[in-house]
Amino acid sequence: MPRSHPLPKIWLMTDARFGDDLLPAIQRLPSRSGVVFRHYHLDTQQRRALFAQVLRMCRRRGHIALLAGDERTALHWHADGFHHRSRGQTKLLHSAPVHNPSEIERIQTSQPDLLFLSPLFATTSHPGARPLGPLKFQQLAKLAGHKNVIALGGMTRQNAKMLNPRFIHGWAAIDAFRKKTA
Repeated sequence: MPRSHPLPKIWLMTDARFGDDLLPAIQRLPSRSGVVFRHYHLDTQQRRALFAQVLRMCRRRGHIALLAGDERTALHWHADGFHHRSRGQTKLLHSAPVHNPSEIERIQTSQPDLLFLSPLFATTSHPGARPLGPLKFQQLAKLAGHKNVIALGGMTRQNAKMLNPRFIHGWAAIDAFRKKTA
C-alpha cells in the first residue's frame, strides 16, 4: 500500500478469540480500516494461510493489512506493512507497539509510521494490567511527538469519541469488533 494512501483511523487487532468470526469481523469494518494480523498461536503454515485469506478480504474492502512480525516476512507474504519495533528498510508501512516512556524513546530511531499506544483502558487481553488512563495516555502521546498515535486497550467506538483528537490519529481494538454472543 503506498504511503500516500490515508492511514486508517480504525484498526482491528487479530487474535485467537475471533475464532471463525475473523473474516466476517473484517468485512464488518468500515471501508478503509486497518488490520494488524497477529495470530501468534498458529504455526507458520497455518498463520500464512489465514493471513492470505485476511489479505484477500482486506483488498476487497479497501483495508490496509499489517503483519505483526518482521519486515522480511511481511514483504514475502505481500502485506501492506509490518507491526514490529525494528526499523524498516523498505517502503512498507511500519507500525510499532509502545506502552511506556522508555519504549517511546527507543522506538524514535526506527521512525515508524504509526504508534500503537496501550493500554489506554482496562482490557481483557491483559487482565490485571494497569491501564494508562486518559491523562497518562495523553502525556505519553505528547512525549512521542508523533502525529499518528493509535489508542489501544479497552477501546470501543463510544470511548474513542471521548478522546482528544489532538493526541490521537485513531483507535484499535479486539473485543469491540468481535461478534457478541448471548
